Amino acid sequence: MENPWKIAQQQFDRSAEILGLEDWLRLKLREPRRVIIVSVPVKMDDGTLKVFTGYRSQHNTARGPAKGGIRYHQDVTLDEVKALSMWMTWKCAVLNLPYGGGKGGVRCNPKTMSTGEIERLTRRYTSEIFDIIGPEKDIPAPDVNTDGQVMAWIMDTYSVLSGKNVPGVVTGKPLDIGGSEGRNAATGRGVYFTLLNYFRNKKQSIGARSVIIQGFGNAGRYAAMLLESAGFKVVGVSDSKGAVYNQNGIDVKDLIRVKAETTSVVNYKEAEKISGEEILYKDADVLIPAALESAITYANADRIRAKIICEAANGPVSNEADKILQERGIIVLPDILANAGGVVVSYFEWLQNMQSYYWTEQQVNEKLELMMKTAFDNVITLAEEKNITLRESALMIAIKRVAEASKIKGLYP
Repeated sequence: MENPWKIAQQQFDRSAEILGLEDWLRLKLREPRRVIIVSVPVKMDDGTLKVFTGYRSQHNTARGPAKGGIRYHQDVTLDEVKALSMWMTWKCAVLNLPYGGGKGGVRCNPKTMSTGEIERLTRRYTSEIFDIIGPEKDIPAPDVNTDGQVMAWIMDTYSVLSGKNVPGVVTGKPLDIGGSEGRNAATGRGVYFTLLNYFRNKKQSIGARSVIIQGFGNAGRYAAMLLESAGFKVVGVSDSKGAVYNQNGIDVKDLIRVKAETTSVVNYKEAEKISGEEILYKDADVLIPAALESAITYANADRIRAKIICEAANGPVSNEADKILQERGIIVLPDILANAGGVVVSYFEWLQNMQSYYWTEQQVNEKLELMMKTAFDNVITLAEEKNITLRESALMIAIKRVAEASKIKGLYP
């Protein structure tokens, strides 16, 4: 796998060069403001002690508190977390949210851990990063292998240590403790809105356009449901155990049932069972990488058959692959735009927590649709004006906004 931090920095360098950014701003923005590494000792169910490694990176806070998820995965690294925090900075800026970018993670395999072990891990990790998070400092959210329950434990631990209830310390919480309507579906809904905006902009009909979704977690599942309801035909889906493909279409509701009952999409009987890698190379109008970084690299970009790639994951296409896809005429709807639905509704949740005033799901979805459309229109207008890719356009808009905020604030001391 290619190093995500190098990919993120190379993307920044290219866009900064096009923008003509001053040297001091380039030096400042290409590095995270703060990174911490913590030891997370956890007493396991069998009485033994294990020490896990946790990370939190705050890339930039010029436009507001850091914002970004926490992931639990056996392959979490410092460079991955730094890259994700940089991409979060650009994502928040391209959507014009009053946030900077943050990201965190613990190197562990939660699929081999009990609920009690995950809770103890979460509470200890929270206590270790307590000093640098908070509603006006850094606001975590769910990411890979974390969910509303994990956010509830973080909120409770932070609140106990603060001596008061602090719902705004995290987003993606359950509704009963201050979560927002529409948050669970937000990332997938943002992907859905991005594709609709693209086809509308190009004055192309949706028809029965075929879609492959690589990764069937939260984002992939909701994207599949919404796209199917709009008339798209989901023909392929994968998860960590493999993939299924049927050129005539897959019943998404039935697939979700099979996944829930058997833990994997590979047990769906109405489609051909193939490998998780092979699904990337099948025929489809749209490919949605919705798993981890670097799914498409220089080694396999020439095998992609989809005409459009909509990035539901963070950093699923490497820089070398980007060039190959561009040369082949494949459109890439970039992650910092396409998967921003989650952070937009996280912003809505944070606002609701700070005001103690809560919105309906319809209000949330309408506001999300408007913000996604505004951002998309800005990105595609600049791309067409400058004859650049949508990724370059999105990065330029984001970097310029962060650079302007940094320039106005200056350096202290």
